[in-house]
Amino acid sequence: MMSAGVIGAGAWGTALAQVCARAGLRTVLQARDPGLADAINASHENAPYLAGAALDPAIHATADLAEAAGCDILLAVAPAQHLRATLTLLAPHIRAGQPVVLCAKGIEQGSLKMMTEVLAETAPQAAQAVLSGPSFAADVVRGLPTAVTLACPDEALGRALAEALATPVFRPYLSNDVVGAEAGGAVKNVLAIACGVVEGRGLGRSAHAALITRGFAELTRLAVAMGGRAETVAGLCGLGDLVLTCSSPQSRNMSVGLALGSGQTLQAALTGKRTVAEGVTSAPAVVALARKLDVEAPICEAVAKILAGEVEVNAAIQALLARPLREEV
Repeated sequence: MMSAGVIGAGAWGTALAQVCARAGLRTVLQARDPGLADAINASHENAPYLAGAALDPAIHATADLAEAAGCDILLAVAPAQHLRATLTLLAPHIRAGQPVVLCAKGIEQGSLKMMTEVLAETAPQAAQAVLSGPSFAADVVRGLPTAVTLACPDEALGRALAEALATPVFRPYLSNDVVGAEAGGAVKNVLAIACGVVEGRGLGRSAHAALITRGFAELTRLAVAMGGRAETVAGLCGLGDLVLTCSSPQSRNMSVGLALGSGQTLQAALTGKRTVAEGVTSAPAVVALARKLDVEAPICEAVAKILAGEVEVNAAIQALLARPLREEV
């Protein structure tokens, strides 16, 4: 594995291209906008998404999907709700057995499918893997220490991918549980919105800690019902990612919750944001999947109702606090 094609030149895609270049891979970063690709090549900076971060000059940006697909490894970093369309365009260029590492976190609206299922339908010839874990793009692009989960059903391929992507400051931990890895990444975004609401309402650190803990219980129940393992989501791709995303306004999802908690409308919370808060679009899909699998997910349900305008923030909080007392399991 000598080269990597990163599909998607937003903040996270750009940060992962930096990881690949640092790992010594010939790196191609694909951007939908040819103007952005030209600007990255000229300035070695992605000013719209990661202003001030100096990119490795070895990163070559392009708007050509086929050029990126010519690499040994593909990292698909398109947002979850746009991944199917991106993979459909990419599929004719994907070779049999070519590794495609899925880096988006979410559940597809309508189909309620995970990103690995979307890949299996659009490009069944690809070898799939999932990259997930506590990782802010701004930290990763600067070379700050980061650890993630790399889940791959083919353990030999997983080891090869981990060795290809690892650097002294980017450490992948291996798993063969792609379902657990995907579930953790999808649900934590919804819970981060809830934590932001708590912060925005000024409900205190005790409430914040309780919400993370009970949210993690929801995440674990859903992951296990989907076929994942509890020990997987107790690691970096579940608990680790949840703690990071729920504890910093730097989180896109938590920042949306902060705005809602402080009294802003959803439209106002999203106005002017270039980056995607996956939890906003994933919330109704997470709730629908939980209901389909008969999994209790009251926090995720409350977030989905707030986002849909079906309930006011204070009423949602009161409804959660008024739930019947129960044993902690």
